[in-house]
Formats: sequence, C-alpha cells, structure tokens
Amino acid sequence: LPEKTELLQNYPNPFNPGTVVSCELPVASNVELRVYDVLGREVAVLANGMLEAGRHEFRFDATGLASGVYVYRLRAGGYNDQKKMVVLR
Repeated sequence: LPEKTELLQNYPNPFNPGTVVSCELPVASNVELRVYDVLGREVAVLANGMLEAGRHEFRFDATGLASGVYVYRLRAGGYNDQKKMVVLR
C-alpha cells in the first residue's frame, strides 16, 4: 500500500485525445477528482465517492475540448493537490 496520499502527474502529457490520471491512497477515503479549464470551469468529474486504499487510475478523454492547459484537482480526506495537463490538437 502507498505510504501517503498523492496525486500523480498524468501521462502522456501533453496528450490528444486521452490521458491517465493516477492517485495513491494509504487508507480508504472519500475522493473527489475533477478537471477544470483555465477559467475555473469544471469540465469533468473523474471520481466522486469512496475509494479503497491503493493506486487508482482514471482515464480522461478530452474529445470535444479545446487545446490548452487544464487543471485536475484531488481532494481526499484532508489532502488537496492539483496539477496541470495540456491538450494538444
């Protein structure tokens, strides 16, 4: 099991049209994993609910989204982190 909660960098990055976002949880947690555009508008919800401890991978399909920078944010228990990803068309 992971030693700490962590949001990992997506891969591939930059991408078109799909990428994988991963996180690690040392204990079962209520998780929110959402994707936002640079204006702060939510464009996708990758996870919203309880997840077991371990490593989790979520596929994100950006079909229909414009090229540019997007932010994905993980909230799990008291943990909050965000990272950037780039869609290239």
